[in-house]
Amino acid sequence: MCSAAPSSATPGASDRHVPMSLAELLEMGSYAVTVFGLPYAVWVFCLEQRKERENEEEEAYQHLSDAYNDFLKVVLDHADLQLRSQHALHNPTPDQKERMLTIFDMLIALFERAYLIAFRDNMGATEQRRWNSWDDYMREWCRRDDFRLALPLLLRGEDPDFVAYIRRIAAEETGEHLIIADIHKDIPT
Repeated sequence: MCSAAPSSATPGASDRHVPMSLAELLEMGSYAVTVFGLPYAVWVFCLEQRKERENEEEEAYQHLSDAYNDFLKVVLDHADLQLRSQHALHNPTPDQKERMLTIFDMLIALFERAYLIAFRDNMGATEQRRWNSWDDYMREWCRRDDFRLALPLLLRGEDPDFVAYIRRIAAEETGEHLIIADIHKDIPT
């Protein structure tokens, strides 16, 4: 005769609710934190870091903008130099030449600082919009003959990448790059 082995489970045991101990509840809570809370915390941390970086970039841009506004005040204080006109001052005195060169030197220092702080090869939309303002300022000044002609003197000792950038802008604003390209197209290779 075969008899069935006694079952340790009583009928209906699976329907009964067994309360969890405190240790089991804490362990389940720690799993929930690990699975959900930790990735959320990392996401929040990354988001906050990005916001902080954006705020720092905005603050740096604002400082540069303030510095350019301060520079324009210097230009206004020396209105006799006619630095906001499109054409160079006709027959400047030695004093005017000296002041103009000093003001141009201040401007190059500001442009270089802006280049080193704000320019990147691969910029996002906001960074590009900020940089375009500085590019416009540089182009505006490079259209002035007196500023452009002073560049070799002004650019001595400056950052090589900045020097290449502003020289390229000066060439573009005068059309020199087109003249050079036109000359070279007729040369047989």
